[in-house]
Amino acid sequence: MTSQEGSPSMKVFSIAKGFYGLWKKTLQEELTEKEINRLRAIKLWQNRQDVELVCDTFGISRATFYRWLKRYDQKDINSLRERSRRPHHVRKHQWPGELIRAVKNLRIQYPRWGKDKLIILLRQQGWGTSVSTVGRILADLKKRGQITEPERKNISAKRKIKRSYAIRKPREYHAISPGDLVEIDTLDIRPLPSVIWKQFTARDIVSRWDVLEVRSTANARTAREFLSTLERRMPFPVKAIQVDGGSEFYAEFENACKERGIRLFVLPPKSPKLNGHVERANRTHTEEFYEVYPTSWTIPEVNKELVEWENIYNRIRPHQSLEYKTPLQFLRDCGILNTDNPPGLSHM
Repeated sequence: MTSQEGSPSMKVFSIAKGFYGLWKKTLQEELTEKEINRLRAIKLWQNRQDVELVCDTFGISRATFYRWLKRYDQKDINSLRERSRRPHHVRKHQWPGELIRAVKNLRIQYPRWGKDKLIILLRQQGWGTSVSTVGRILADLKKRGQITEPERKNISAKRKIKRSYAIRKPREYHAISPGDLVEIDTLDIRPLPSVIWKQFTARDIVSRWDVLEVRSTANARTAREFLSTLERRMPFPVKAIQVDGGSEFYAEFENACKERGIRLFVLPPKSPKLNGHVERANRTHTEEFYEVYPTSWTIPEVNKELVEWENIYNRIRPHQSLEYKTPLQFLRDCGILNTDNPPGLSHM
């Protein structure tokens, strides 16, 4: 084509010609983006017969393209897939059997020792091998199941334990409706200088509805019991819970969430700001309840008073974050509740 200003003609090409039918098939076959690009490159070459154009367009060498082209079979979409680059003939290990047994015996005797420590003992036994060889032998023994890593015991408080159910909150997970994400944290309550109680605080980050309960200690059992309290006093189903890495949210609590079908998200270490809603709730309850109202310093009595405060907080106190509505009014405006007495609060 030639522009009105008399510019030289410019060639225009398309790689879509003849591609649509194969594209639908590739979607069904679940090819990767790299494998689809191979098909695009081959189709472009079939249309243009220009290897240099194909290589420049897809940033590949001629040798790579010719390898794709040679392998391609238009009747077999699998000819586009990645293939293993492992050599057909791999050199087999030639370690002496006595050396393998020596490494295995030492590793069984000292299960936490790696190749750098084991090589010292092997050399004391007269073996003139290398650290790398010992490492390869250990990897081969593990692969064949002849040695295994010892099971970790939960003794040190600093030891990180792999969670079986809880995960980090996915970046794409967003709380839109009440119950989509409830943050839970604990607050230290000191009725006497030598006494520390634990308040479990749960806040729904959408409606700002809070549930509070005090226990003598925070452990997996009391956390699980608080989960039952949470289900009774939240006026909507809880779909996901977010907690920090506290030990009280392991074991029984984690299993309880799994049994109820509640997703459990755990925060990364040293990141309380990611649980900011419930952290702010703890400050509010400290300033507006514990520092203002007289309390009966026994756990049953404090929990009764907390229920009354919870009623005030959720049904009477205006919230700036809700445009000065109460959580109850917010839920009614959203159509979640149709009465003044939400389910689970009939005892108030």
